[in-house]
Amino acid sequence: ICCNSFSFAQTNTATNYGNQITGADLKNHLTIIASDEMDGRETGTEGQRKAAAYIEGQFLAMGLKTADTMKGYQQYYPLFQDSISSELFVNKKLAIYGEDYISPAMFNENGTGKARQIIFVGYGIEDKNYSDYTNLNVKNKIVVFFLGEPKKEGNYLLSGSKRSSKWTYPGLSEKLAIAKAKGAAGALVINPLQSAFTAQSAGSSKKTNFYFPHQGAGKPVNFALLSHAFAKNVLGNSFDSLLKQAIAGLTFLPLSQKELKLNVAFDYKKFRTTVYASNVIGIIEGTDKKEEYVFLTGHYDHLGNHNGKIYYGADDDGSGTCAVIEMAQAFAKAKADGHGPRRTIVFMTVSGEEKGLWGSEYYSDHPVYPLAKTSADLNTDMVGRVDTERKLSDTLNYVYVIGHNKLSTDLPIINEAANNTNTQLTLDYKYDDPADMERIYYRSDHYNFARKGVPILFFYDGMLKADYHKPTDTVDKINFELYEKRVRMIFYTAWEIANRDEMLKRDIPLDEGVR
Repeated sequence: ICCNSFSFAQTNTATNYGNQITGADLKNHLTIIASDEMDGRETGTEGQRKAAAYIEGQFLAMGLKTADTMKGYQQYYPLFQDSISSELFVNKKLAIYGEDYISPAMFNENGTGKARQIIFVGYGIEDKNYSDYTNLNVKNKIVVFFLGEPKKEGNYLLSGSKRSSKWTYPGLSEKLAIAKAKGAAGALVINPLQSAFTAQSAGSSKKTNFYFPHQGAGKPVNFALLSHAFAKNVLGNSFDSLLKQAIAGLTFLPLSQKELKLNVAFDYKKFRTTVYASNVIGIIEGTDKKEEYVFLTGHYDHLGNHNGKIYYGADDDGSGTCAVIEMAQAFAKAKADGHGPRRTIVFMTVSGEEKGLWGSEYYSDHPVYPLAKTSADLNTDMVGRVDTERKLSDTLNYVYVIGHNKLSTDLPIINEAANNTNTQLTLDYKYDDPADMERIYYRSDHYNFARKGVPILFFYDGMLKADYHKPTDTVDKINFELYEKRVRMIFYTAWEIANRDEMLKRDIPLDEGVR
Protein backbone atom coordinates (compact mmCIF):
# COMPACT_ATOMS: atom_id res chain seq x y z
CA ILE A 1 0.00 0.00 0.00
CA CYS A 2 1.51 3.33 -1.02
CA CYS A 3 0.99 6.01 1.57
CA ASN A 4 3.88 8.36 0.88
CA SER A 5 4.75 10.10 -2.39
CA PHE A 6 8.10 11.44 -1.11
CA SER A 7 11.11 10.28 -3.04
CA PHE A 8 14.10 9.26 -0.91
CA ALA A 9 15.93 12.45 -1.90
CA GLN A 10 12.94 14.59 -1.09
CA THR A 11 12.64 12.98 2.34
CA ASN A 12 16.29 13.64 3.13
CA THR A 13 15.97 17.20 1.89
CA ALA A 14 12.88 17.85 4.00
CA THR A 15 14.65 16.37 7.04
CA ASN A 16 17.65 18.63 6.53
CA TYR A 17 15.47 21.73 6.76
CA GLY A 18 13.08 20.36 9.36
CA ASN A 19 16.05 19.82 11.67
CA GLN A 20 16.63 23.56 11.61
CA ILE A 21 13.44 24.03 13.62
CA THR A 22 14.74 23.94 17.17
CA GLY A 23 13.35 24.34 20.65
CA ALA A 24 15.97 27.01 21.30
CA ASP A 25 14.78 29.15 18.37
CA LEU A 26 11.15 28.64 19.30
CA LYS A 27 11.95 29.76 22.84
CA ASN A 28 13.73 32.88 21.62
CA HIS A 29 10.70 33.97 19.61
CA LEU A 30 8.19 32.95 22.27
CA THR A 31 10.01 34.84 25.01
CA ILE A 32 9.38 38.00 22.99
CA ILE A 33 5.84 37.24 21.81
CA ALA A 34 4.70 36.34 25.35
CA SER A 35 6.62 39.12 27.10
CA ASP A 36 5.43 41.96 29.33
CA GLU A 37 6.05 44.35 26.44
CA MET A 38 3.30 42.70 24.34
CA ASP A 39 0.84 43.21 27.22
CA GLY A 40 -1.27 40.16 26.35
CA ARG A 41 -1.70 41.05 22.62
CA GLU A 42 -5.42 41.82 22.87
CA THR A 43 -6.90 42.55 19.44
CA GLY A 44 -7.19 46.25 18.71
CA THR A 45 -4.62 47.29 21.32
CA GLU A 46 -1.06 48.53 21.21
CA GLY A 47 0.13 45.10 22.40
CA GLN A 48 -1.41 43.44 19.36
CA ARG A 49 0.18 46.03 17.08
CA LYS A 50 3.60 45.44 18.68
CA ALA A 51 3.26 41.70 18.13
CA ALA A 52 2.29 42.28 14.49
CA ALA A 53 5.35 44.51 14.03
CA TYR A 54 7.62 41.82 15.49
CA ILE A 55 6.23 39.13 13.16
CA GLU A 56 6.48 41.52 10.22
CA GLY A 57 10.11 42.16 11.09
CA GLN A 58 10.86 38.45 11.13
CA PHE A 59 9.21 37.93 7.75
CA LEU A 60 11.19 40.85 6.31
CA ALA A 61 14.49 39.53 7.69
CA MET A 62 13.81 36.11 6.13
CA GLY A 63 13.14 37.68 2.76
CA LEU A 64 9.52 36.56 2.55
CA LYS A 65 7.62 38.30 -0.22
CA THR A 66 4.43 40.28 0.25
CA ALA A 67 1.28 39.69 -1.74
CA ASP A 68 1.06 41.75 -4.93
CA THR A 69 -2.30 43.19 -3.83
CA MET A 70 -1.07 44.26 -0.38
CA LYS A 71 1.08 47.16 0.76
CA GLY A 72 3.44 45.43 3.15
CA TYR A 73 2.82 42.31 5.19
CA GLN A 74 -0.29 43.39 7.08
CA GLN A 75 -3.87 42.86 5.95
CA TYR A 76 -5.91 45.37 7.95
CA TYR A 77 -9.55 44.96 8.94
CA PRO A 78 -11.86 47.32 10.84
CA LEU A 79 -13.19 47.03 14.37
CA PHE A 80 -16.02 49.21 15.62
CA GLN A 81 -16.85 50.63 19.02
CA ASP A 82 -20.34 52.09 19.30
CA SER A 83 -22.08 54.32 21.82
CA ILE A 84 -25.75 55.21 21.83
CA SER A 85 -28.20 57.67 23.31
CA SER A 86 -31.89 56.87 23.33
CA GLU A 87 -35.35 58.09 24.21
CA LEU A 88 -38.34 55.78 24.60
CA PHE A 89 -41.91 57.04 25.01
CA VAL A 90 -44.87 54.88 25.98
CA ASN A 91 -48.24 56.64 25.78
CA LYS A 92 -46.27 59.87 25.47
CA LYS A 93 -44.53 59.31 28.81
CA LEU A 94 -40.71 59.27 28.75
CA ALA A 95 -39.33 55.97 30.06
CA ILE A 96 -36.36 56.18 32.43
CA TYR A 97 -33.13 54.69 31.08
CA GLY A 98 -31.63 52.13 33.45
CA GLU A 99 -34.84 51.83 35.45
CA ASP A 100 -37.54 51.11 32.88
CA TYR A 101 -35.38 49.95 29.98
CA ILE A 102 -31.98 49.79 28.37
CA SER A 103 -31.14 49.92 24.65
CA PRO A 104 -27.77 48.17 24.13
CA ALA A 105 -25.50 49.85 21.63
CA MET A 106 -24.45 46.48 20.18
CA PHE A 107 -27.79 45.69 18.53
CA ASN A 108 -29.35 49.10 17.92
CA GLU A 109 -28.78 51.67 15.21
CA ASN A 110 -29.60 55.29 14.42
CA GLY A 111 -33.30 55.60 13.92
CA THR A 112 -36.73 56.75 14.99
CA GLY A 113 -39.90 54.77 15.05
CA LYS A 114 -43.42 54.77 16.37
CA ALA A 115 -46.50 52.59 16.43
CA ARG A 116 -49.99 52.69 17.85
CA GLN A 117 -50.16 48.97 18.48
CA ILE A 118 -47.98 46.40 20.16
CA ILE A 119 -48.30 42.68 19.54
CA PHE A 120 -47.14 39.99 21.95
CA VAL A 121 -45.32 37.29 19.95
CA GLY A 122 -44.32 34.84 22.67
CA TYR A 123 -40.65 33.97 22.26
CA GLY A 124 -40.41 35.77 18.92
CA ILE A 125 -39.49 32.57 17.08
CA GLU A 126 -40.33 31.48 13.56
CA ASP A 127 -38.93 28.06 12.71
CA LYS A 128 -40.05 25.29 10.38
CA ASN A 129 -41.24 23.27 13.39
CA TYR A 130 -42.57 26.10 15.54
CA SER A 131 -43.78 29.67 15.07
CA ASP A 132 -44.94 32.44 17.39
CA TYR A 133 -46.08 34.47 14.37
CA THR A 134 -48.87 32.21 13.10
CA ASN A 135 -51.78 34.33 11.81
CA LEU A 136 -50.18 37.54 13.06
CA ASN A 137 -49.51 40.67 11.00
CA VAL A 138 -46.87 42.78 12.71
CA LYS A 139 -46.07 45.20 9.90
CA ASN A 140 -45.47 48.71 11.24
CA LYS A 141 -46.22 47.54 14.77
CA ILE A 142 -44.05 47.02 17.83
CA VAL A 143 -43.54 43.36 18.78
CA VAL A 144 -43.02 42.20 22.37
CA PHE A 145 -41.30 38.91 23.15
CA PHE A 146 -39.41 36.99 25.83
CA LEU A 147 -35.86 35.75 25.48
CA GLY A 148 -35.46 31.97 25.53
CA GLU A 149 -37.33 29.18 23.82
CA PRO A 150 -39.97 26.59 24.70
CA LYS A 151 -39.33 23.18 26.21
CA LYS A 152 -41.19 19.89 26.05
CA GLU A 153 -40.79 17.02 28.50
CA GLY A 154 -37.49 18.38 29.79
CA ASN A 155 -35.93 18.92 26.34
CA TYR A 156 -35.82 22.05 24.23
CA LEU A 157 -38.66 21.83 21.74
CA LEU A 158 -36.69 23.02 18.72
CA SER A 159 -33.54 20.97 19.24
CA GLY A 160 -35.27 17.94 20.74
CA SER A 161 -32.45 17.65 23.26
CA LYS A 162 -31.02 19.19 26.43
CA ARG A 163 -29.01 21.59 24.24
CA SER A 164 -30.73 24.83 23.30
CA SER A 165 -31.07 25.91 19.66
CA LYS A 166 -29.94 29.05 17.87
CA TRP A 167 -33.01 30.79 19.28
CA THR A 168 -31.27 30.94 22.65
CA TYR A 169 -27.74 31.59 21.40
CA PRO A 170 -27.28 33.93 19.57
CA GLY A 171 -31.04 34.12 20.03
CA LEU A 172 -31.69 37.85 20.27
CA SER A 173 -30.14 38.69 16.91
CA GLU A 174 -32.11 35.86 15.28
CA LYS A 175 -35.36 37.13 16.76
CA LEU A 176 -34.71 40.74 15.81
CA ALA A 177 -33.95 39.64 12.25
CA ILE A 178 -37.30 37.82 12.07
CA ALA A 179 -39.13 40.87 13.43
CA LYS A 180 -37.46 43.06 10.83
CA ALA A 181 -38.24 40.64 8.01
CA LYS A 182 -41.90 40.77 8.99
CA GLY A 183 -41.93 44.56 8.88
CA ALA A 184 -42.08 45.36 12.59
CA ALA A 185 -41.35 48.96 13.54
CA GLY A 186 -39.39 47.90 16.61
CA ALA A 187 -39.26 45.40 19.46
CA LEU A 188 -39.69 45.39 23.22
CA VAL A 189 -37.80 42.50 24.76
CA ILE A 190 -38.12 40.86 28.18
CA ASN A 191 -35.49 38.71 29.81
CA PRO A 192 -37.47 36.40 32.11
CA LEU A 193 -34.43 35.97 34.36
CA GLN A 194 -33.57 39.68 34.72
CA SER A 195 -36.17 41.71 36.58
CA ALA A 196 -34.17 44.96 36.85
CA PHE A 197 -30.91 46.56 35.76
CA THR A 198 -27.90 47.43 37.85
CA ALA A 199 -26.27 50.82 37.40
CA GLN A 200 -23.24 49.04 35.95
CA SER A 201 -25.22 47.08 33.34
CA ALA A 202 -27.22 50.17 32.37
CA GLY A 203 -24.03 52.20 31.92
CA SER A 204 -22.09 49.54 30.04
CA SER A 205 -24.98 48.91 27.64
CA LYS A 206 -24.55 52.40 26.22
CA LYS A 207 -21.10 51.56 24.83
CA THR A 208 -19.76 48.43 23.18
CA ASN A 209 -16.35 46.88 23.32
CA PHE A 210 -14.61 46.83 19.95
CA TYR A 211 -16.29 44.29 17.69
CA PHE A 212 -15.93 42.87 14.21
CA PRO A 213 -18.58 43.80 11.58
CA HIS A 214 -19.52 40.41 10.19
CA GLN A 215 -20.08 40.32 6.46
CA GLY A 216 -23.73 40.25 5.47
CA ALA A 217 -24.99 41.37 8.88
CA GLY A 218 -27.93 43.63 8.06
CA LYS A 219 -29.29 46.56 10.03
CA PRO A 220 -31.49 45.11 12.80
CA VAL A 221 -34.84 46.31 14.00
CA ASN A 222 -34.30 48.60 17.00
CA PHE A 223 -35.35 47.34 20.40
CA ALA A 224 -35.46 48.09 24.11
CA LEU A 225 -34.93 45.58 26.91
CA LEU A 226 -37.59 46.15 29.57
CA SER A 227 -37.48 45.75 33.33
CA HIS A 228 -40.22 43.50 34.67
CA ALA A 229 -41.97 46.39 36.41
CA PHE A 230 -42.10 48.39 33.18
CA ALA A 231 -43.09 45.34 31.14
CA LYS A 232 -46.07 44.90 33.43
CA ASN A 233 -47.14 48.44 32.62
CA VAL A 234 -46.90 47.56 28.95
CA LEU A 235 -48.59 44.14 28.95
CA GLY A 236 -50.99 44.74 31.83
CA ASN A 237 -52.38 42.11 34.17
CA SER A 238 -51.41 39.22 31.88
CA PHE A 239 -47.70 39.87 32.48
CA ASP A 240 -47.35 37.80 35.66
CA SER A 241 -48.76 34.64 34.11
CA LEU A 242 -46.74 35.16 30.91
CA LEU A 243 -43.56 35.54 32.94
CA LYS A 244 -44.21 32.26 34.77
CA GLN A 245 -44.71 30.49 31.44
CA ALA A 246 -41.50 31.96 30.04
CA ILE A 247 -39.45 30.95 33.08
CA ALA A 248 -40.85 27.41 32.82
CA GLY A 249 -40.28 27.30 29.06
CA LEU A 250 -43.94 26.63 28.34
CA THR A 251 -45.46 27.15 24.92
CA PHE A 252 -47.65 30.25 24.92
CA LEU A 253 -51.28 29.64 24.04
CA PRO A 254 -52.65 31.44 20.97
CA LEU A 255 -55.00 33.38 23.24
CA SER A 256 -51.97 34.97 24.85
CA GLN A 257 -50.94 36.46 21.54
CA LYS A 258 -52.89 39.68 21.27
CA GLU A 259 -52.73 43.24 20.13
CA LEU A 260 -52.73 46.11 22.59
CA LYS A 261 -53.51 49.72 21.78
CA LEU A 262 -50.41 51.49 23.00
CA ASN A 263 -48.49 54.44 21.59
CA VAL A 264 -44.77 53.63 21.49
CA ALA A 265 -42.10 55.92 20.04
CA PHE A 266 -38.32 55.86 20.15
CA ASP A 267 -35.41 58.00 18.99
CA TYR A 268 -31.93 56.45 18.92
CA LYS A 269 -28.67 58.21 18.05
CA LYS A 270 -25.54 56.11 17.54
CA PHE A 271 -21.88 57.15 17.41
CA ARG A 272 -19.03 55.01 16.09
CA THR A 273 -15.25 54.83 16.56
CA THR A 274 -13.14 52.67 14.22
CA VAL A 275 -9.77 51.05 14.89
CA TYR A 276 -7.88 48.54 12.76
CA ALA A 277 -6.43 45.13 13.58
CA SER A 278 -4.40 43.03 11.16
CA ASN A 279 -3.36 39.67 9.85
CA VAL A 280 0.35 39.36 9.05
CA ILE A 281 0.98 37.59 5.73
CA GLY A 282 4.26 36.62 4.09
CA ILE A 283 4.88 34.20 1.22
CA ILE A 284 7.49 31.98 -0.33
CA GLU A 285 6.68 31.81 -3.99
CA GLY A 286 6.40 28.38 -5.55
CA THR A 287 8.01 27.15 -8.74
CA ASP A 288 5.98 25.25 -11.34
CA LYS A 289 2.79 25.34 -9.24
CA LYS A 290 3.09 28.84 -7.80
CA GLU A 291 -0.57 29.64 -8.60
CA GLU A 292 -1.59 27.05 -5.99
CA TYR A 293 -1.23 27.72 -2.27
CA VAL A 294 -0.56 26.05 1.05
CA PHE A 295 -1.36 28.05 4.21
CA LEU A 296 0.37 27.76 7.56
CA THR A 297 -1.60 29.69 10.17
CA GLY A 298 -1.74 30.52 13.86
CA HIS A 299 -3.27 33.38 15.84
CA TYR A 300 -0.98 35.87 17.52
CA ASP A 301 -3.58 37.65 19.66
CA HIS A 302 -4.54 36.77 23.23
CA LEU A 303 -6.65 38.23 26.04
CA GLY A 304 -4.66 41.34 26.94
CA ASN A 305 -4.24 43.04 30.31
CA HIS A 306 -7.13 43.10 32.79
CA ASN A 307 -6.96 44.81 36.16
CA GLY A 308 -3.19 44.99 35.88
CA LYS A 309 -2.77 41.28 35.15
CA ILE A 310 -1.18 40.33 31.85
CA TYR A 311 -2.61 37.28 30.09
CA TYR A 312 0.61 36.17 28.42
CA GLY A 313 -0.83 33.51 26.10
CA ALA A 314 2.47 31.65 25.74
CA ASP A 315 0.79 28.43 24.64
CA ASP A 316 -2.43 30.07 23.41
CA ASP A 317 -1.30 30.92 20.85
CA GLY A 318 2.22 32.19 21.17
CA SER A 319 3.24 28.61 20.45
CA GLY A 320 1.38 28.53 17.12
CA THR A 321 2.62 31.98 16.16
CA CYS A 322 6.25 31.05 16.74
CA ALA A 323 5.70 27.74 14.95
CA VAL A 324 4.65 29.67 11.84
CA ILE A 325 7.73 31.93 12.16
CA GLU A 326 10.08 28.94 12.52
CA MET A 327 8.52 27.04 9.62
CA ALA A 328 8.83 30.16 7.50
CA GLN A 329 12.52 30.32 8.39
CA ALA A 330 13.04 26.67 7.41
CA PHE A 331 11.21 27.04 4.09
CA ALA A 332 13.06 30.29 3.36
CA LYS A 333 16.40 28.53 3.87
CA ALA A 334 15.29 25.72 1.55
CA LYS A 335 14.29 28.28 -1.08
CA ALA A 336 17.62 30.08 -0.78
CA ASP A 337 19.43 26.76 -1.25
CA GLY A 338 17.50 25.96 -4.42
CA HIS A 339 14.99 23.60 -2.81
CA GLY A 340 11.98 25.91 -2.79
CA PRO A 341 8.42 24.52 -2.77
CA ARG A 342 6.49 23.85 -5.95
CA ARG A 343 3.40 25.56 -4.54
CA THR A 344 3.41 28.99 -2.96
CA ILE A 345 3.43 28.77 0.82
CA VAL A 346 1.53 31.47 2.69
CA PHE A 347 2.53 32.11 6.29
CA MET A 348 -0.32 33.92 8.01
CA THR A 349 -0.63 34.89 11.64
CA VAL A 350 -4.06 36.28 12.42
CA SER A 351 -5.56 38.42 15.15
CA GLY A 352 -9.05 38.39 16.62
CA GLU A 353 -9.19 34.64 17.23
CA GLU A 354 -9.96 35.03 20.93
CA LYS A 355 -12.79 37.42 20.07
CA GLY A 356 -14.51 35.04 17.66
CA LEU A 357 -12.15 34.12 14.79
CA TRP A 358 -12.33 37.67 13.42
CA GLY A 359 -9.07 37.86 11.48
CA SER A 360 -9.48 34.54 9.71
CA GLU A 361 -13.11 35.34 8.96
CA TYR A 362 -12.01 38.59 7.36
CA TYR A 363 -9.37 36.76 5.31
CA SER A 364 -11.76 34.04 4.15
CA ASP A 365 -14.28 36.70 3.05
CA HIS A 366 -11.53 38.88 1.49
CA PRO A 367 -8.97 36.31 0.32
CA VAL A 368 -5.65 37.51 -1.05
CA TYR A 369 -5.27 34.23 -2.95
CA PRO A 370 -8.10 32.19 -4.53
CA LEU A 371 -9.60 29.75 -2.03
CA ALA A 372 -10.32 27.37 -4.91
CA LYS A 373 -6.55 27.21 -5.50
CA THR A 374 -5.71 26.85 -1.81
CA SER A 375 -4.73 23.22 -1.36
CA ALA A 376 -4.85 23.21 2.45
CA ASP A 377 -4.61 25.18 5.64
CA LEU A 378 -2.50 23.70 8.42
CA ASN A 379 -3.47 25.59 11.56
CA THR A 380 -1.48 25.54 14.79
CA ASP A 381 -3.16 26.72 18.00
CA MET A 382 -1.55 25.57 21.26
CA VAL A 383 1.21 23.03 20.63
CA GLY A 384 3.68 23.78 23.41
CA ARG A 385 2.25 22.01 26.42
CA VAL A 386 0.86 18.74 27.69
CA ASP A 387 -2.82 18.01 28.27
CA THR A 388 -3.01 17.63 32.07
CA GLU A 389 -6.06 15.37 31.64
CA ARG A 390 -4.25 12.92 29.37
CA LYS A 391 -3.36 9.96 31.59
CA LEU A 392 -1.67 7.83 28.93
CA SER A 393 1.85 6.50 28.45
CA ASP A 394 2.41 8.74 25.41
CA THR A 395 1.83 11.98 27.33
CA LEU A 396 5.18 13.36 26.18
CA ASN A 397 4.85 12.17 22.58
CA TYR A 398 1.44 13.09 21.15
CA VAL A 399 -0.52 15.81 19.41
CA TYR A 400 -4.23 16.09 18.79
CA VAL A 401 -5.08 16.31 15.09
CA ILE A 402 -8.46 17.73 14.12
CA GLY A 403 -9.99 17.53 10.64
CA HIS A 404 -8.35 14.30 9.47
CA ASN A 405 -11.69 12.78 8.37
CA LYS A 406 -13.16 15.93 6.87
CA LEU A 407 -13.11 17.51 3.40
CA SER A 408 -10.25 15.46 1.91
CA THR A 409 -9.29 11.78 2.12
CA ASP A 410 -5.72 12.83 1.26
CA LEU A 411 -5.22 14.57 4.60
CA PRO A 412 -4.67 11.63 6.98
CA ILE A 413 -2.56 9.72 4.44
CA ILE A 414 -0.14 12.60 3.97
CA ASN A 415 -0.01 13.64 7.62
CA GLU A 416 0.45 10.10 8.95
CA ALA A 417 3.16 9.35 6.38
CA ALA A 418 5.08 12.52 7.24
CA ASN A 419 4.83 11.69 10.93
CA ASN A 420 5.77 8.02 10.55
CA THR A 421 8.77 8.87 8.42
CA ASN A 422 10.13 11.65 10.58
CA THR A 423 8.69 12.18 14.07
CA GLN A 424 6.69 9.16 15.27
CA LEU A 425 4.28 11.17 17.42
CA THR A 426 0.96 9.67 18.49
CA LEU A 427 -1.63 11.42 16.32
CA ASP A 428 -4.75 11.49 18.48
CA TYR A 429 -8.09 12.00 16.70
CA LYS A 430 -10.12 12.34 19.91
CA TYR A 431 -11.54 15.73 19.00
CA ASP A 432 -12.85 14.57 15.62
CA ASP A 433 -15.48 12.49 17.42
CA PRO A 434 -18.85 14.05 16.46
CA ALA A 435 -20.02 13.45 20.03
CA ASP A 436 -17.20 15.48 21.55
CA MET A 437 -18.75 18.31 23.55
CA GLU A 438 -15.78 20.66 23.16
CA ARG A 439 -16.50 21.11 19.41
CA ILE A 440 -12.83 21.96 18.82
CA TYR A 441 -13.25 21.76 15.03
CA TYR A 442 -15.24 25.01 15.15
CA ARG A 443 -13.08 26.90 17.63
CA SER A 444 -9.94 28.06 15.84
CA ASP A 445 -9.01 29.80 12.62
CA HIS A 446 -8.91 26.74 10.35
CA TYR A 447 -12.73 26.76 10.60
CA ASN A 448 -12.96 29.82 8.35
CA PHE A 449 -11.05 27.92 5.66
CA ALA A 450 -13.13 24.78 6.19
CA ARG A 451 -16.43 26.64 5.84
CA LYS A 452 -15.23 27.71 2.40
CA GLY A 453 -14.36 24.12 1.47
CA VAL A 454 -10.57 24.30 1.93
CA PRO A 455 -9.12 21.09 3.44
CA ILE A 456 -7.66 21.73 6.88
CA LEU A 457 -5.69 20.07 9.64
CA PHE A 458 -5.58 21.61 13.09
CA PHE A 459 -2.78 20.72 15.52
CA TYR A 460 -3.46 21.14 19.22
CA ASP A 461 -2.14 20.01 22.61
CA GLY A 462 -5.48 19.83 24.45
CA MET A 463 -4.48 22.10 27.31
CA LEU A 464 -8.02 23.14 28.29
CA LYS A 465 -7.64 22.88 32.06
CA ALA A 466 -4.32 24.02 33.51
CA ASP A 467 -3.68 27.73 32.86
CA TYR A 468 -6.06 27.95 29.90
CA HIS A 469 -7.08 31.61 29.49
CA LYS A 470 -5.31 32.52 32.71
CA PRO A 471 -2.40 34.89 33.41
CA THR A 472 -0.36 31.77 34.26
CA ASP A 473 -0.09 30.62 30.62
CA THR A 474 3.60 31.56 30.57
CA VAL A 475 6.78 30.57 28.73
CA ASP A 476 8.18 28.58 31.66
CA LYS A 477 5.32 26.07 31.30
CA ILE A 478 6.25 25.12 27.72
CA ASN A 479 7.74 21.68 26.99
CA PHE A 480 10.22 22.78 24.32
CA GLU A 481 11.37 19.30 23.34
CA LEU A 482 7.83 18.18 22.55
CA TYR A 483 7.00 21.57 21.02
CA GLU A 484 9.95 21.24 18.63
CA LYS A 485 8.89 17.76 17.58
CA ARG A 486 5.33 18.80 16.87
CA VAL A 487 6.37 21.79 14.77
CA ARG A 488 8.75 19.64 12.73
CA MET A 489 5.93 17.19 12.04
CA ILE A 490 3.72 20.03 10.76
CA PHE A 491 6.60 21.26 8.61
CA TYR A 492 7.04 17.84 7.00
CA THR A 493 3.31 17.63 6.32
CA ALA A 494 3.38 21.06 4.68
CA TRP A 495 6.45 20.09 2.66
CA GLU A 496 4.63 17.14 1.12
CA ILE A 497 1.41 19.09 0.40
CA ALA A 498 3.48 21.86 -1.21
CA ASN A 499 5.50 19.50 -3.43
CA ARG A 500 3.14 16.70 -4.49
CA ASP A 501 1.85 16.54 -8.04
CA GLU A 502 -1.80 17.24 -7.28
CA MET A 503 -3.71 19.56 -5.00
CA LEU A 504 -5.55 17.79 -2.21
CA LYS A 505 -8.79 16.16 -3.27
CA ARG A 506 -11.97 17.75 -1.95
CA ASP A 507 -13.96 14.56 -1.86
CA ILE A 508 -15.80 14.70 1.48
CA PRO A 509 -18.89 16.93 1.72
CA LEU A 510 -18.78 19.88 4.08
CA ASP A 511 -19.69 18.77 7.58
CA GLU A 512 -23.36 19.41 8.38
CA GLY A 513 -22.25 20.92 11.69
CA VAL A 514 -20.43 23.75 9.93
CA ARG A 515 -22.33 26.94 10.68
